[in-house]
Amino acid sequence: MIFKILKKNVAAMNRCIDTVLEELNKRYTVTALDPGKYKELKFYGFLKLHVEQYDIEGLGNLSVMRVNMGAMQMATAIITPRNKNLPLLSVDYMYILSKRKAYLEFYDIVKEKDGHYMQLMDDLRAVQAKYKHLEDFKPSEAWYDDLLTVAAFKAAKSDSDSNLITLLKESLQIYLDHGKSLPTLSEEEYQEKLALTEAYTNGLIEHGGVSTDIFKKQLGADETKKFFDHVFFGTAVK
Repeated sequence: MIFKILKKNVAAMNRCIDTVLEELNKRYTVTALDPGKYKELKFYGFLKLHVEQYDIEGLGNLSVMRVNMGAMQMATAIITPRNKNLPLLSVDYMYILSKRKAYLEFYDIVKEKDGHYMQLMDDLRAVQAKYKHLEDFKPSEAWYDDLLTVAAFKAAKSDSDSNLITLLKESLQIYLDHGKSLPTLSEEEYQEKLALTEAYTNGLIEHGGVSTDIFKKQLGADETKKFFDHVFFGTAVK
C-alpha cells in the first residue's frame, strides 16, 4: 500500500515539472544547461537534490529541483526572467504520503508596474479565484513578503492532484502568454532588472529563507551564492 502511494507521489512530482516544461516549450526555445557540480546535491548524508537548469531563449533562466526522500517528494521550479518585465516565478509542490502543499509565488522584482504588468496580476488572481475551494494555508512570515503581489498557498489531499496541476498549468499559460506579448527589455532595462534580481537573491543569502537556510548550513554562504548565481536563479548566466 505504501509503495503504491509513494509511486503515485513520484509520478505527481514529475508531472509538476513536466507541466512547467511543456508550457515553456509551447512558447519558447528551451535548452538544457549543465549545472555542473550542482547536478546532484547531498544534504545531511541522505537527502539528495536532483538539479536541472535550462535557458529559456528570450526570457531567462529555469531551474528545476526534485527531491525523492522516502515519505516526502518535492518538485521545485523557478523561472527568473531577464529579458521581459515579468515577475520571478517560484513553484514548490510537496507530497507527503496523502498530503500535499503547493506554493505558487510571483515576486515583483521589476522596476515598472505598468498597465501590462497590472493586467497580468489581475489575470493571475482570476485564475487563482477558480481554485478557492482548495484549502489555503499561511506560510511563515519572511523579509521578502512585500515582494509577493500574487501567491497561492494550498493544502490538499491526493485526490486534488489534478486540481493542483491545472492551477499550475493555467497560471503558467497566463504568465507565459503575457511574456510573449511584451517587448524585449533594452540593455539599460536589462541591467536594471538584473540589479533588482541580484538584490533579491543576495538578500536571501544575507537575511535567509526557509530553503536558503538549509543551503547555507550545508554548503556555506559563499557556495550557496555561487549556486544561486550560476544555476538556481541564473543571474550570472549570459
